[in-house]
Amino acid sequence: MKTLPFGLDIGATTIKTVWLSGDGNGFILNSASILPTPPKGMFSESPLDQEEMARAIRKIVDDSKIATKYVNIALPESQVYTRVLEMPRLSDKELSSAIYWEAEQYIPVPLNSITLDWLVLKRPQTEAEKMEVLLVGAPTALVDKYQKVLTMAGLTISCLESEILSAVRSLVVNPATDPDKAKIANEKIFPNTLIIHIGALSTSLAIINNGTIAFTYLIPTGGAAINRAIATDFGFSESQAEEYKKVYGVSTESLGGKIGKATMPILMTIVTEVKKAVAFYNEKYKSNSPIQQILLSGGTAKLPGVTTFFTQNCGIETAIANPWNILSSQQVPKEIIDNASDYTIAVGLAIRGYE
Repeated sequence: MKTLPFGLDIGATTIKTVWLSGDGNGFILNSASILPTPPKGMFSESPLDQEEMARAIRKIVDDSKIATKYVNIALPESQVYTRVLEMPRLSDKELSSAIYWEAEQYIPVPLNSITLDWLVLKRPQTEAEKMEVLLVGAPTALVDKYQKVLTMAGLTISCLESEILSAVRSLVVNPATDPDKAKIANEKIFPNTLIIHIGALSTSLAIINNGTIAFTYLIPTGGAAINRAIATDFGFSESQAEEYKKVYGVSTESLGGKIGKATMPILMTIVTEVKKAVAFYNEKYKSNSPIQQILLSGGTAKLPGVTTFFTQNCGIETAIANPWNILSSQQVPKEIIDNASDYTIAVGLAIRGYE
């Protein structure tokens, strides 16, 4: 059985780890853990804060009894540039030259400060069709910081990628890597899908067409904004607001409708951007490949009433993402299953390299 690098999702409020083993017939969960992120997280440039972050990472690794020093990590979506490009059909050599010109059109900072990576999503058979390329750019200083902190934690980074790529990998089988499983997934489980990952500080969208990323977008608001809205309206601390949010959700009936009214502007901001993304997708693909489901990922996905809210306001059936579908038959602790949507990114990182 092959042992993979573990997945480490360093969020603004929590750190998640997932360590798996796989043999081609599914994955076995070795361990999964969540711990609070230190107050300054990865945002601080202070050596003392970075040392605290390294200690927190070391603690969750030790507590999880992870027996490998190799780790896959995701960079925060709000600090990287991710875009699906349409380009003329090119060879790999031609693409490696052309991609920098394309990047200049979409990345609003000098490219000498950016680490670029790209992946061909679709290479057409004819010259008339466009190829689709996923472009990811990350500030080199950000990459260096993550390398430094992970090294201080005694770990070796196997790969770095953006959060939305990890989320997609954990939820959708890629036809390029496993056509048989992808055919089943796309026909029975994952038809054309909109993934909404609601993080603490931002929300990432990805539209999946026939098992491949067709569109990505970042919305600069997330679960923390919901907490602040509740805290302001009720005079709570943000930690109290987080607890009320978990208990009462987004229902307009909760606490006389006050919780719903507080959260509504934030959620409607996300809905507005989702509708724009769906309209863009529908214009591009016409009526041949409609989006058939929305999957909600992240801690906010667990709020009571949130799936109904998105179904009603987006007009698309909505469900909570469950990355544990990748597991073979095994008993998994109820707490981990109940918090499945929290682990979407960490699971996607943990299975990278298995494709």
